[in-house]
Amino acid sequence: MLIKRVGKIAAVTVIALSILGSTPNIGGAYAAPAISVQLDDVPLKFDAAPRVDKGVTYVPFRTVGEALGIDITWNSKSQTVKATNTVKGQTTEVLLQVGSTTATVNEKKVTLAAAPVQREGRVLIPLSSFSNQFGVQVSWNQATKTVSLVSPQREMHLRAFYALQSFQEKDLITSMNSVAFGWSRIDREGQFTLQGDECRLPAAAGDITPQSIVADAADQQIQPQLMVYALDGNGELTKVLSDKSLRQKSIEGITAAVTEHGFGGVVLDFEGLGFKLDAVEQQKLLNAYVKQLKSSLPQDTALSLAVPPLNSAYKGYDYKSLASIADDLIIMAYQYNPIGTKSQVPEPNSLVDQAIQLAIQAGVPKSKLLLGISLSSETPSSVDDKLGLAKRYDLKGAAFWRLGLFRSYNTKMEDAVNASVIKE
Repeated sequence: MLIKRVGKIAAVTVIALSILGSTPNIGGAYAAPAISVQLDDVPLKFDAAPRVDKGVTYVPFRTVGEALGIDITWNSKSQTVKATNTVKGQTTEVLLQVGSTTATVNEKKVTLAAAPVQREGRVLIPLSSFSNQFGVQVSWNQATKTVSLVSPQREMHLRAFYALQSFQEKDLITSMNSVAFGWSRIDREGQFTLQGDECRLPAAAGDITPQSIVADAADQQIQPQLMVYALDGNGELTKVLSDKSLRQKSIEGITAAVTEHGFGGVVLDFEGLGFKLDAVEQQKLLNAYVKQLKSSLPQDTALSLAVPPLNSAYKGYDYKSLASIADDLIIMAYQYNPIGTKSQVPEPNSLVDQAIQLAIQAGVPKSKLLLGISLSSETPSSVDDKLGLAKRYDLKGAAFWRLGLFRSYNTKMEDAVNASVIKE
């Protein structure tokens, strides 16, 4: 992904910390800069254009710092910036003072390539020295005048979906915090079932049974979750949500399956709402169903929902209300490419970025938001773009669809994921 290391062409790259406010909103206007900055292959948008002054490249640092998860404080009296970050349990604190080429890094003096300066209400900080302290990789493309940053590995909640075709990659369960087993659904007649062609409790493979896989995960402090799939292609899901008897039976079935098979959580994958029928009415129906299910599940059973992104055609989801009821939401930010697109054509980063921003704007707390990533769409060189966005917005984590695809297309997918994120 990196083009080349910063050399003599960009020996001193400097970034600017805005002390006047936060980053602009999604709809804010910004000028296309002559110099662009990318973080994990996705452009950063600034409220002031990057610039070059006497061979030094300057970019607004508040956007970069926040995107890297770095805490920034400014002391106007002492003209000092403090930047603090924790990676893999190790905290780094950097103190820089305007006009001084000496920084303090974890109480040790370090010489900077250039002194921080103040220009038009902004403090400019030498990125080359600063980034080294936080493990940020930097490269410069002279031809395109692009600064490329690669964020360091970060811990976050990792979830994988385990479908009928996932058995050959069951060893990857240990690298996850939670696993959603796609073994159940609400069928077209409105009945909850663990049997069928699409979703079913799989047969035993010798001594390995579905129950033993679930139990082994729980024993390793990996939360096993039951994924319940339903579709509203012909209004069948709406029928269940609207019918008191069908609603109650499905909830009783889910609750019984959780208890019988030892699941610690439930993931509802209710798809297709708000495409053909009244979206607002379907939002109300789903909210009521989720509340009823939550109150019926055994105590301490986690509840999650896999929902389409807000920039999709499906509008039957009240994201803020669902997030207030459930423990987390998985935004399935994929299937943007046209139907029939071949495998491993990456989803557009701009639309995935927009999906995250819209979910946050809709009222979903970052601490409850997981970015859904379809491994059938991504490559080892593109999956870190999506994981980089999950890190950029400090989301709870990422959810991979699915086990069975990590090694299906390319054996380097595991390494690419692990280089970017590891389970918390």
